[in-house]
Amino acid sequence: MSTATFELAATSSEVLNVIAAFVGGMVIAGALIWAVQFGMRVRDRELPRPTVGEQPHLPDTGAVHEERELREPDEVPHSTGRERLLPHELHHAGSKRSEDQHRRRWLPGKSGSFGGGGLGHS
Repeated sequence: MSTATFELAATSSEVLNVIAAFVGGMVIAGALIWAVQFGMRVRDRELPRPTVGEQPHLPDTGAVHEERELREPDEVPHSTGRERLLPHELHHAGSKRSEDQHRRRWLPGKSGSFGGGGLGHS
């Protein structure tokens, strides 16, 4: 094979790579256009958005406020005579309402985290 044959083969390979990249780009662009049109058709079939009058609004009594309560861990009951507990024998939540709802406050200068920048114990 001569040098001219190698150059011709290399040139045709480059041309094929450019053509393949162009065709691949056209396929991806076509897929994106189809996806947008499909999404528009689906959106047209959906129910219309609610009007301003149909939007949710605050109750007449005003905003609902949060409740604060102290929680404590709810221990897993021991099995009675069997190897393990079944799911229906467990509680719904991992914590329960504490009997003592008094919130313990920290005293300034008497607590804090290590490296918190405070004065610590004084």
